[in-house]
Amino acid sequence: MAPAELPEQAQAVLARARKELQELVEEPQPPSWDTVMRPLDRILQVVEEETKPISHMVAVAETPELRAAYREVHPELSRFWSQVPKDPGLWGRVSRYAETEEARGLTGVHRRHLEKTLRWFRRSGADLEDAERDQLAELEVELAELQRTFAENVLDATAAYTLPVEDEERLAGLSPDAKERFRRRAEEEGRTGFLLTLDAPSFEAVMKEVEDRAIREELHQAYVGRCREGEHDNREIITRILALRREVAGLLGYPSFPDYRVEEWMVKEGARIRSFLEEMTERTRPYWQADLATLREEAEKEGLDRLRPWDVRFLMERIRKRKFDLDDEELRPYFPLDRVQEGLFEIAQRLFGLRIREEAVQEVWHPDVRHYVVEDEEARWIGSFYTDWFPRKEKRQGAWANPLRTGGPLPDESFRPHLAVIAGNFRPPEQDGDPALLTHREVQTLFHEFGHLLHHLTSQVPIAARSGLNVAWDWVEVPSQIMENWTWSREGLDLFARHVETGEPLPEELYERLIRSRRFMGGWRQMRQLGFGTVDLALHQEFDPEGDGDPLRFTEERLLPLSPDETFARSHILTVFTHLFAGGYASGYFSYLWSEVLEADLFTRFREEGILDPEVGRSFREEILSAGDSRDPEELFRAFLGRDPEPSALLERNLGPAPA
Repeated sequence: MAPAELPEQAQAVLARARKELQELVEEPQPPSWDTVMRPLDRILQVVEEETKPISHMVAVAETPELRAAYREVHPELSRFWSQVPKDPGLWGRVSRYAETEEARGLTGVHRRHLEKTLRWFRRSGADLEDAERDQLAELEVELAELQRTFAENVLDATAAYTLPVEDEERLAGLSPDAKERFRRRAEEEGRTGFLLTLDAPSFEAVMKEVEDRAIREELHQAYVGRCREGEHDNREIITRILALRREVAGLLGYPSFPDYRVEEWMVKEGARIRSFLEEMTERTRPYWQADLATLREEAEKEGLDRLRPWDVRFLMERIRKRKFDLDDEELRPYFPLDRVQEGLFEIAQRLFGLRIREEAVQEVWHPDVRHYVVEDEEARWIGSFYTDWFPRKEKRQGAWANPLRTGGPLPDESFRPHLAVIAGNFRPPEQDGDPALLTHREVQTLFHEFGHLLHHLTSQVPIAARSGLNVAWDWVEVPSQIMENWTWSREGLDLFARHVETGEPLPEELYERLIRSRRFMGGWRQMRQLGFGTVDLALHQEFDPEGDGDPLRFTEERLLPLSPDETFARSHILTVFTHLFAGGYASGYFSYLWSEVLEADLFTRFREEGILDPEVGRSFREEILSAGDSRDPEELFRAFLGRDPEPSALLERNLGPAPA
């Protein structure tokens, strides 16, 4: 369908849904599961699935026409989702059902779904007076629009920047593959020399490899400086978003936005987030200080006046090569993308009983996109997914997994297959016909997103709203992060880490160097995550848009105790931090580390009973992957591991013994 037709199509979907919701309110039959809950869920699921492709296409193939159509559609979609749980008629229908004998007798996932639906209505303002409810709806629509604009500004600012380099000597240290890519990019733009950009593969390569400090500084400053001024300035948008979130929480009776946001999560309240971050910061600080001392010593050896943010990745790579005789380029030939995927699919088959095969389809948005079908042990089609791995101007940064259709068991005992997409921004093949070669970090990213995909595709929950990724936000990263462990195990790597030309497996001595490097700069990396989480919480809990003024300065002040100096504190990414201002991580960035604590502990069972043990894998699939939000995450954790979580497994894995 042409972009110009999208608004009309979306309006038709919403008009039909509103009509059906009104019929539900006016339904003369007594309230029951079949006359209230089932039709409500069906109506909302249809709206979500029929409008999901719009936001998906904006993420992977945005054009000016598509953006214009999305701008027209987005406010109406936001208004619809804001209005549904505020509708007095619907609320009356659902609440009356909750008082029936049938509702009181519900058990299992049906009971849980009713309770969560009731809380969804209340947390959306169903109990407010009419004027406050209308006010809340307007705040939510404005928030949605600001978040969309924030994301558009980041995309545009990233695409708009290029750094031309005429003198090849200034790119000394850069790998030949990256240099050729930059040369081709310049050629595409009708230029001579080389053209550097801010997409992830370009930025990472320059920061790690280029010896010319001035080029590293220029690209780094451009990267962190996006959307701080000019046409794509996000500063006022950030301030307004924070103010609106604060107002939303206040209207609903919560002391702060974090308390509102995490009430339904494992962590439950903002104070517990703060305690978690503070405890982990103190436990991480000695390791971070040791890593910082190492970096400063290396900077001195290199003759640098002082350690700067644009030196860190370059120096880390120098140290890593010297200390472990290891660099990403040495590993790349062992990680051709197609072979990595094949190995990953074999791991999924051995552990979880899933058979994955490619099946070409015509309905794709770019020639790079591939389509796969997933079947279980009984050859039942449980789902399909698309992959989209390479960067493009019209595609957003990062990596992600998104559900496109939620399936699962149906009342007639049939099964509706799931559908999803996983996407990334890996370095593309150097020439047509060549394989794409990944770094080990990119292999981890692929496995991570595949974990999200498994969580969605294996769901056996009969209620879509409780299925797959519809879980507590501080639990959703557990299945994705645990999958990264197989990229570090010998048994896992042996299934895919083979040289692109010779087919030889990853040599044992190279594997040993890789494993020894796993904790390298672990304190630095973990403190960086803690910094993001600390800023996120402070902005949403302490920042006063009227009294504190500039959110950039506020962020610098909060980062300073977690940074080497003021220069590092200023080099934050707040104005392009889409996780907080255009994604779902507002007041939830801590969940990455929280989930890592959980997954590291869960993985101890695989280590003890067998990395590729099918019984452990089936248990993980049944107790966690397939369970969705059918039970509390704490119950799922205990069902698989037999006890409550302990943080020691993460600290031992990532940081090791305390530094002397």
